[in-house]
Amino acid sequence: MRQLVLHRLLWSLPSLAIVSALTFVLASLAPGDAARTVLGTNTDPAAYAQVREQLGLDRSLPAQYGGWLAAAARGDLGDSLFTHEPVVEILRSRVGVTLTLIVGATVIAAVLGVAIGVVGAVRGGVAGRVTDALAMLGMAVPTFWLGLLLILVFASRLGWFPATGFVPFAEDPLGWLRSYTLPVLTLATAGVATIAKQTRGAVLDAMGTEYVRALRANGLPDRAILLKHCLKNAAVPVTTVVGLVMIGLLGGTILVEQVFALPGLGQLAVSATLQHDLPVLVGVVTTYTLVVMASNLVTDVGYGWLSPRMEAGR
Repeated sequence: MRQLVLHRLLWSLPSLAIVSALTFVLASLAPGDAARTVLGTNTDPAAYAQVREQLGLDRSLPAQYGGWLAAAARGDLGDSLFTHEPVVEILRSRVGVTLTLIVGATVIAAVLGVAIGVVGAVRGGVAGRVTDALAMLGMAVPTFWLGLLLILVFASRLGWFPATGFVPFAEDPLGWLRSYTLPVLTLATAGVATIAKQTRGAVLDAMGTEYVRALRANGLPDRAILLKHCLKNAAVPVTTVVGLVMIGLLGGTILVEQVFALPGLGQLAVSATLQHDLPVLVGVVTTYTLVVMASNLVTDVGYGWLSPRMEAGR
């Protein structure tokens, strides 16, 4: 297990370098730059050149990336081109909002998805068809549309939850929970559908094995077979899907944070892209990359815990 963790950590370094370099390249291909955003479209060329020099945009792209990479190796991600705040501080103030959203949505998706999938596999018939129908519906519904629908029903009409905004936990724990409820449910819906469908298939496969049929023939209760054997065998593929769902939720946070006006990394990424604030944008992308790597690492550790033989094979 230690070798696995060390191996993942070592591979994270070149991965981060590649992702950050691609971000620099792709951002340079977008029309406009930060100097043009500051001065506007109709401006004096001399003033435009002066602002580009002040922001360091007059240097070549390799020189800009080389300077950023050298500073990043020391833990310095630079300063925002507009607010002049350290990017590390900007990320620190927002990363908690996004991580809470992702973790909360993943937990709800895993719990509800596994429960629905198991019921669909055990009951079969109508329950199985309902599970498949819900899975298809959950994966087809656009995230932004679902968020607006929840706002319309539970915020505007019923008044149970706030439509937008964020309340820090330290100020009001109940208000914090209410401000997260609709965004988390919006983000978790597609994950619930995906995990439910995968769980149902994995449990059905486990229930159809010769080993399980032999246990049932020996008189072992169906409840014990399900809890001690079927779910254990289905845990590995379900764990894979949960890890993939968590990674997929990262993209969903951008839309959800825009719809519910949450001050997270997704909202920050949108504003940094529109303003061509490259240091902030690269910082956000790097943070997202670290979250993906952490999710993959947790999934691999889960493999080792659920299936020691699989871990030994690695």
